[in-house]
Amino acid sequence: MATGPAPADAFVMFGATGDLAKRKLFPALYAMHARGEFEVPVVGVARSDWHDDDFRTHVREAILASVPDADNATLDSLCANLHLTGGDYSALATFDALAVTLQSLGSQHPVHYLAIPPSLFPTVIESLSVAGLTDNARVVVEKPFGRNEQSAIELNRVLHEHLREQQVFRIDHYLGKESVEDLVVFRFANTFLEP
Repeated sequence: MATGPAPADAFVMFGATGDLAKRKLFPALYAMHARGEFEVPVVGVARSDWHDDDFRTHVREAILASVPDADNATLDSLCANLHLTGGDYSALATFDALAVTLQSLGSQHPVHYLAIPPSLFPTVIESLSVAGLTDNARVVVEKPFGRNEQSAIELNRVLHEHLREQQVFRIDHYLGKESVEDLVVFRFANTFLEP
């Protein structure tokens, strides 16, 4: 009987101090943690020179801005599991430091979530591979998957050079946005369908 991939034992978030993480990802992680669906360490990777405590404060404030009545015990539990690796995405030392952090957490099956500008995807993917962080990992590519067909093909080439297809997850939350908005207008502005 075939088995699926091993469950993730760490969540690595590239772009952890960015706007997407602040407004969307951390509140979502809090909600999952509150439901008991998210219990793994979160390792943020960012260009900032913050320490773990700075990162924890940032995440706590981001969650409270979105969920003002957040449960303190749940927040404390989530924040206790936050770690930050700072450094330049183009420097291999950043990925070596990330490998040390993951090893210290006992992680063998991390999920790398790329909440960064699309232009950095190839650099980060190649560096993860060089640092030996793709073998048992999954990679989530967030935001636009390329600027056009040619850049999407190139990004796929880089992904497949370093990862198997079943290790890659693509999220483009704007890909269907216009179609969904058109459906809403069609449904609610149409005097025939609305009643």
